Amino acid sequence: MFTGIVEEIGEIVSIERGASSLKIGVKCAFAGELSLGESVAVNGACMTACALGEKSFFFDVTPESFRRTSLKDLREGSGVNLERAMKADGRFGGHLVSGQRIFLWTESPRTL
Repeated sequence: MFTGIVEEIGEIVSIERGASSLKIGVKCAFAGELSLGESVAVNGACMTACALGEKSFFFDVTPESFRRTSLKDLREGSGVNLERAMKADGRFGGHLVSGQRIFLWTESPRTL
């Protein structure tokens, strides 16, 4: 879960494109505090840290995330809004935002 409040503006430092994959590296001040598997909202999309450096972290972009987010438009040097997942032991300072899309809701017209 996230609060929706941007914690930092990170910088894209690497983009590795595979045949059907994308791995993006982001430089940010809190990279050294992250753990593998930790969630970070990148431009509002929940991403999972899959590799860590002292000053950067890396995440894989799934084909679905590539299609549905602005992550496909990023270039090296681009700025990105970053927010770490919220902790439950302090003030939230915003509102609760789920970073995962679990289902798609459709509604059909009703006749009354």
